[in-house]
Amino acid sequence: MAGIRELAEHLDISIGTVSRALNGKPDVNEETRRRVLEAAEKLGYVANQAGRSLRKGATGIIGFMMQTGHDITGQGDTFFMRVFDGMQTVLARHKLDLVALLCSSEEDPDAYLKRIVARGFADGIILSATRHQDPRFELLHKTKIPFITLGRSQTDVGQPWYDLDFEGMAEDAIERLVARGHKRIAISRPHGDINLGHVFENHCRVVLARHGLELDPAHVYRSGPNEPGGYHVAQQVMKSRDRPTAIILLNEATVVGFYRGLQEVGLKPGKDIAVIGQYSPQAQFLHPVLTCFRPDLRGLGIALAESLLATMPDFAHHYPDAVRRRLWPMILIEGESD
Repeated sequence: MAGIRELAEHLDISIGTVSRALNGKPDVNEETRRRVLEAAEKLGYVANQAGRSLRKGATGIIGFMMQTGHDITGQGDTFFMRVFDGMQTVLARHKLDLVALLCSSEEDPDAYLKRIVARGFADGIILSATRHQDPRFELLHKTKIPFITLGRSQTDVGQPWYDLDFEGMAEDAIERLVARGHKRIAISRPHGDINLGHVFENHCRVVLARHGLELDPAHVYRSGPNEPGGYHVAQQVMKSRDRPTAIILLNEATVVGFYRGLQEVGLKPGKDIAVIGQYSPQAQFLHPVLTCFRPDLRGLGIALAESLLATMPDFAHHYPDAVRRRLWPMILIEGESD
C-alpha cells in the first residue's frame, strides 16, 4: 500500500498537488486529477488517518465503555448489540465509527477510563453500567470530553442521559401482581452499586407502601445479571422460610436460569409462583410464555447517538431538537407466567 509521498514520487509531482487532487480541490486540472486517482487505485493508496486526525484535532471515533466478563455478560449479551446497531446507524451519517471500550471485570473502571482519556482515543464517550456514585462523570466533565450516559447516578454534572424506565417497570409490575392478590412479592437486582438496582428497589417499596405492603429484605435477591444468576435466585427462593408468591426479575438474562431452577424442583411459573421479567430473544422460547417488559433497544441506540452528537460543536446543528434526558419506555407484554 502506498502513502501520499510514494504516490507523489511515482507521478513525479508535488505532494501538495497530489493531496489537493485526492481531496477534490478545484485548483487542480482534470488531467492531473485523473492521473492521481488512477495511480492511487493502482498502487493501493491509503490515507494516513492518524495524520488527518492530528490536523483536524479529532479522531472520528465515538467510544462506548462497557465492562466485560462472564459474571456480567453470562452466556452472551444481545442487549448491547441492539443498542450498538441503532447508534452506528446515526454515526455512519457523519462518517464516525463506534468503538466498544472493553473494561475487564478485574480492572477498576475509573482507572480504565483515565487511561482512555489520557490517550485522546475518542471524540465522545458513552458510559454504561452507571453506579450510584460514579467518579467517571466528574472526570469527563473536567476534561471537557462530550459524553452521555446510559443510566443515571447520584453523581450529576449536567450531562445528557438516557435510562430504561425502571420506575415504570416497578409501578406496572407491582400493581399487576397486587391486583392478582399477591402480598409476598420478591425482586431481584444486581450485585454491587449499579444505580438501576437502587432505582428499581426504591420504587418497588413506594408502590407496595401505597397498598399497605412492604418489601421484605429477605425477598430482595442479589444476583449476577446472567443465566447462572437467575438459577441461583431460584435456589434461594426455594430455601426461603416464607416463600414469596411472586417475583420480578430485573435482568433479561436471569429469567432463563430462574425457569430452569424452578423446573428442577417441579415448580411452574404462573402456577406455583408468578414471574415477571424483561424480554430477551431467548425468553420467547420459554414455557409458559413470559410476562415481560420490552424496550426498543435499537431506537434507544439511535436516540443516544443523536443526543451525544447534539453536544458536539461539529454536529450539533444536525440535531437541534435532540432530547437531553429521557426515561426510555418499556412496553408490557402479557404472557402466562404471572
